Amino acid sequence: MECTFTQEAPETLAAECLVVAVHENRELSGAALALDKILNGEIAAIVQRGDIEGKLGQTLTLIQPAGRPIMRVILVGAGVAGQLKATQFHELVARGAQVASDLHVQSFASYLAEVAVADRSAAWRLEHAVIATYEALYRFDRLKTRGVRGPGPVGCLLGLRELARDTAQEALATGQATANAMTLARNLANLPGNMCTPSYLADEAHTLAGRHGLTIKVLEEADMEALGMGALLAVARGTHEPAKLIILEYQGRTGLAPIVLVGKGVTFDSGGISLKPPANMDEMKFDMSGAATVLATVQAVAELKLPLNLVALIPTTENMPGGSAIKPGDVVTSMSGQTIEILNTDAEGRLILCDALTYAERYKPAAVVDLATLTGACVIALGGHAAGLMSNNEALGDELRKAGDTAADRAWPLPLWEDYQKQLDSNFADMANVGGREAGTITAACFLSRFTKAYPWAHLDIAGVAYKTGKEKGSSGRPVPLLIEFLRGRARST
Repeated sequence: MECTFTQEAPETLAAECLVVAVHENRELSGAALALDKILNGEIAAIVQRGDIEGKLGQTLTLIQPAGRPIMRVILVGAGVAGQLKATQFHELVARGAQVASDLHVQSFASYLAEVAVADRSAAWRLEHAVIATYEALYRFDRLKTRGVRGPGPVGCLLGLRELARDTAQEALATGQATANAMTLARNLANLPGNMCTPSYLADEAHTLAGRHGLTIKVLEEADMEALGMGALLAVARGTHEPAKLIILEYQGRTGLAPIVLVGKGVTFDSGGISLKPPANMDEMKFDMSGAATVLATVQAVAELKLPLNLVALIPTTENMPGGSAIKPGDVVTSMSGQTIEILNTDAEGRLILCDALTYAERYKPAAVVDLATLTGACVIALGGHAAGLMSNNEALGDELRKAGDTAADRAWPLPLWEDYQKQLDSNFADMANVGGREAGTITAACFLSRFTKAYPWAHLDIAGVAYKTGKEKGSSGRPVPLLIEFLRGRARST
């Protein structure tokens, strides 16, 4: 699907389907009011009758209203005028797109971007209208042979009359790049573990590098052995799939220290010897969501040609209970030289990340951000609303939190106090790989912090936001918008 932009008034369009907003208290949005004039007051009459109250998410479809050439008009409730929040705006736009798709139209025009959002500009609304539309219309049915829905709309025209064309085109391009990146992340994460293997991720990285002129290197197990990456290789011992360390480099500006993104890429996590319960274990194909997010973000940065330098490090393996798998009580030596007692083989993500974080030192980075579906404790703490954010640098942590707020893809800070470090004490090694049940998200970050003393670093635990469970099971594409907003901010300030 392609999103385009128009400054034309809705009443002048010969559209197959028009989407406009209705507020509570029987108030029509500007676009709905303009359309109502050529429909001889039909929309106002419907609203006055109470057929739609304007509550957020309500919809009503008019078929060929008043005999006009407009085939369909979709009214979408937008709540109280002037009080819409950023996340609610996403819900509003998504609802309109979903209804249009259910009508099996080839294209539709939406004026929902004209609805005011508290503390957000018109450019933000256009950018996020693109993102929300793509999110709503996303499907993953490539593996189905039956029951596949027909194609959805192929075009969406976004109306916003108050925005200059140059500003609108920039917002549209940013929204499109973000939406494309989220689609890539979702497609990768939704693939089953027998298809999306470490080798598959490496192939996808090669394709991405070729398409955008990126530098790529993939370290094999022998290379990692030579570097002393004993923590990463320990996780890979139980599987027949060879582990990889994927390295992608984007050069957008000469002489600037790079930002390094590190994405956890466990393509299937059985828990290893510390085997997970069978219920919902299928969802452990999503344990490479950090890797998918990083690949997708690199794609967006390349499409937007941001003037910064970016390095992506993706340690990727399966975690399986094979005969050679690590066992509770084993001690391994990380690339940093620090020794780790393995108390729980299901705490494997931090093991593959720690060697990648040590490898990141060679780039003398301006900042390092790692992303991982790391702990179930983070899901309990924050649910699916926000990623957990911990950092050894207050300014970097604030930067990421604000980027998440702006992108409507929130992260929430948790403490990284020295008090928690003692939970990782081991009688037999420099540290244990788990710190007990209490504060599990924080002690996981404390573990990683021991490998990040050479640079500003932040950790995003995305276990709650990267995918949905239950009836809507599937990848969400988060936190791609947060990262893109963060990197755009860096590009503007350097």
